[in-house]
Amino acid sequence: MRAVILTAGEGTRMRPLTLTRPKTMLPVGGKPLLEYNVEALRDAGIKDITMIVGYQMEAVMEHFKDGKTLGVNITYITQEERLGTAHAIGQVASIAKEDKDAIIVTNGDIILQNKLIKSLMDKYHNSHAQSILVLTEVDDPSSFGVVELEGDHIKDIVEKPKPGEAPSNLINAGIYLFDPSIFQAIEKTGKSERGEYEITDSLKIQIKEGKMVLGLVSQDKWIDVGRPWEFLELNEHYLEVSETQIDGEIEPGVTIHGPVIVKEGSIIRSGTYIMGPVYIGENCDIGPNTFLRKHTSIGNDVNVGNAVEIKNSIIMDGTNVNHLSYVGDSIIGANCNLAAGTNIANLRFDDGGVKVTVKGVRVNSGRRKMGVIFADGVKTGINSSFNPGVTIGLNSSVGSGAIIYRDIEDNKIVIHHQKQEMKDKK
Repeated sequence: MRAVILTAGEGTRMRPLTLTRPKTMLPVGGKPLLEYNVEALRDAGIKDITMIVGYQMEAVMEHFKDGKTLGVNITYITQEERLGTAHAIGQVASIAKEDKDAIIVTNGDIILQNKLIKSLMDKYHNSHAQSILVLTEVDDPSSFGVVELEGDHIKDIVEKPKPGEAPSNLINAGIYLFDPSIFQAIEKTGKSERGEYEITDSLKIQIKEGKMVLGLVSQDKWIDVGRPWEFLELNEHYLEVSETQIDGEIEPGVTIHGPVIVKEGSIIRSGTYIMGPVYIGENCDIGPNTFLRKHTSIGNDVNVGNAVEIKNSIIMDGTNVNHLSYVGDSIIGANCNLAAGTNIANLRFDDGGVKVTVKGVRVNSGRRKMGVIFADGVKTGINSSFNPGVTIGLNSSVGSGAIIYRDIEDNKIVIHHQKQEMKDKK
């Protein structure tokens, strides 16, 4: 059986982090989210994987190549126009017909467990259904495709119902199994109100034609990974199941509690205190006297200086966090430089939920503690401070002593903290 992973989209709600990579290539727990899904498919016995790529596809292809290092065979199909999930899945019609077998299809930005894949294949072999859709239960289904079930047969799928009008709390989890008949339904699928070809519309065509379309209710953890704070939650999830692996150098006087991963070429200097689970990538220099708290994930080639505290954050490759700085509940992009004394606030004075800008709108993250989102290439001056929920754009710089209380666009220089005066980079 072949698996198809949909990873062509940008992830606009994750900007500016996705300006330089697709959302599925953002790191959590030390590796891209997409890699976890490849491993889950492999561990379920699926070795042939086709990735539907598009936006920033070079990042995906350069990382995974032909898949052999992960023990799988990966091929790629480019979705030139992103016209919806049915359009994306339709790209593999010729391959699937040649295989003459069912396919498993999954969104690339979800948590995927190998036991769930096995359950999906078992259900298919026992039922001979034309399509099976993995379902998960949520408290508020109004933002999702909601399923009406009769036994395990899907009778209808309602997209984003109004509050109180949902037929159930079971939603489409973005994991499917299809036999080749799905491609006939895709050919009959018209554009939705969003102007896209939706796979849920293809499934509704199958239901109307009397095809067997079943639901498989999953009890696994499920996260709608679309906004920055959800990546922090995902990072926590993967670190919680990690085990200690120390391949780097640990100097005398380092204290470690809980599971910690330290990759080859990294050094943890004396006086550093680590509360796991924590991930530290290759060729990092940490400390001395640094405090790394739970759920911190540090990429490759990162320097963390003396007396720095980092909590529940993702620090991407090539970034420097210099001495006497604090980073809490934040996502810091690649090749950033946080100057000495940079302080990131992660708690509102009124203890309310921290708001973050998503697609131009301030959205309550629902998190009591939430720091900042820095795109790649951000530079901060000494003793600069950042209020909770601030987003700093690609390659922007913040001057010494500045206090940042609102978002900064890409390629800007902030030179004054009171009016937050900005100018374009030359």
